[in-house]
Amino acid sequence: MKRIFDLVFSSIGLLIFSPIILFACLAIYYQDKHSPFYIANRTGKNGKSFKMIKLRSMIINAEKNNVDSTSSNDPRITKIGKIIRKFKLDELSQLFNVFIGEMSLVGPRPNVKRETDLYTKVEKNLLKVQPGITDFASIIFSDESDILKDVADPDIVYNQLIRPWKSRLGIFYIKNQSLKIDILIILITIVSIFSREFSLILVNNTLKKLNAPKDLCKISLRKVQLKPLPPPGSNVIVETRQI
Repeated sequence: MKRIFDLVFSSIGLLIFSPIILFACLAIYYQDKHSPFYIANRTGKNGKSFKMIKLRSMIINAEKNNVDSTSSNDPRITKIGKIIRKFKLDELSQLFNVFIGEMSLVGPRPNVKRETDLYTKVEKNLLKVQPGITDFASIIFSDESDILKDVADPDIVYNQLIRPWKSRLGIFYIKNQSLKIDILIILITIVSIFSREFSLILVNNTLKKLNAPKDLCKISLRKVQLKPLPPPGSNVIVETRQI
């Protein structure tokens, strides 16, 4: 049923958003005369690698500095890219990945192999399902680039402040996933474009109804300061990405 849902609504989404995608492609190409698409290598279901299609928001060959986490003031982001990221337009092209079955509309966000290689045994459960365009964590941490702003090492800070919560939220989603919850997450994602504060309240209410742990419910409102924590399945805070 989930696959049928993904296939139907990714098709509808591609039809509806094709004018926006086309306009964004033209704007990106006009800016530097290079491909408007960025093909990102990501780890999918069962650890299988796939090519995630994104509208390019950075300079050409931005990935060569081996920094995977992006802050809001990252110098690699182009002028058009800032607009694309602000309105999450770079995610629209991933509807094609959903259409061909590499991703789902809702599910844990796909990560780069350098990150999934660091996953604990508990976190490897995230790789048992298709990665998605959106989920609880995507809404709660939609300000990820602002969290990483002005830090010396965005990748380490991501692993210390964001990864522990995103992984737990992803695992919680997998244990409670249903078509009803997928539809609700999609609707809340749309709301978040217009009102982040209201979308967080909706996520908080949803997590409470699903009897989520109290700390997950609390963090969903994003009113408490993030502090370094170990990822689920470990008692050690990440200090390096070397295995």
